[in-house]
Amino acid sequence: MINRRNLVGAWALGLAGAAATFANPKSGAALSGPAISRSRRRFNMVTTWPKGLPGLGRAAERVAERVFEMSDGLMEIKVFAAGELVPPFESFDAVANGSADMYHGAEYYWTAKSSAFAFFTAVPFGMTAQEIMGWIDHGGGQALWDELSGQFGIKCIQGANTGHQMGGWFRKEISSLNDFVGLKMRIPGQGGEVLRALGGASVALAGGEIYQALQTGAIDATEWVGPWNDYALGFHREAPFYYGPGFHEPGASLAVGINRGVWDSLIPSEQAILRAACEAVNHTSLGEFTYQNSVHLDLLVRKHGTQLRSFPDEVVKRMSEAAFDVRAASGKGGIEKRIYESFETSLKLMRGWAGVSDGPYYAARALGK
Repeated sequence: MINRRNLVGAWALGLAGAAATFANPKSGAALSGPAISRSRRRFNMVTTWPKGLPGLGRAAERVAERVFEMSDGLMEIKVFAAGELVPPFESFDAVANGSADMYHGAEYYWTAKSSAFAFFTAVPFGMTAQEIMGWIDHGGGQALWDELSGQFGIKCIQGANTGHQMGGWFRKEISSLNDFVGLKMRIPGQGGEVLRALGGASVALAGGEIYQALQTGAIDATEWVGPWNDYALGFHREAPFYYGPGFHEPGASLAVGINRGVWDSLIPSEQAILRAACEAVNHTSLGEFTYQNSVHLDLLVRKHGTQLRSFPDEVVKRMSEAAFDVRAASGKGGIEKRIYESFETSLKLMRGWAGVSDGPYYAARALGK
């Protein structure tokens, strides 16, 4: 276990001269003397994302940049990619025990702690990006999230959203339910439980480990995010069939988790800055993923010969049935039950609205040129 003193020391290089100048991590410009004379807070952020990954990794960096800018340099967050300080799936524990100040990651990675964490990232046949934002911000989801994460000494805030994801990359074409029997696929959260219900095997892998597993045949298929991030990791070189849409993640919300002691030590204005920075990145990332997925889907198909496919109807039907059972099984008692019930109530309401707005509009738009 890496202790907190080592974490702080690991990134403190060059700070000895900060009494005179302090650089903005984005622009490199030095702050003025009056700002330096005021109290400054420094934090470390561990992430579950590979170093240099666009989209997901960039979202964590943007949170740090926004916090720095809005605080006039008085709050600095140093971001570490997966494995630089702690392994990706140990980020939660590092923040819970105080070895790190905060993490940026996907909450469904922590379902071993509580099955309800999945609802704050994505669940199969669940909420779209705008719907999960609506539930968390306006439908009571944030209060329930605070209660759940508070049991582990963590405060969570939405910190990015990928929008609708893809169903995954497959070495072989999926023609029927039988093709899922014995299939080894990298897929986390409740999506993995749905795969198991179809007879497949869910494999837990961090983003930086997926390509090699696909290349060596350790897995037969993988999902990750969508065309933009999938292109960056090169999955199209190992699996020709790209299935969509991603019923398992119709709108994946990502989180900034903050050690509760660190959060409580912040004055109200500092907490407000951190919230505002996360909200800004949540908004920016959704637009960016929407556009960049469009650009990179075109590249994958036009330049790399990726073969787009849709899951057969019988597969979709069985996935839907299994997804309902998996969601219900995750909320049988306690806080998990209350989160499940709140999610399902809000989902039903918003499905009613989507049924007369987005759905018919997309169908009508498809009739045009």
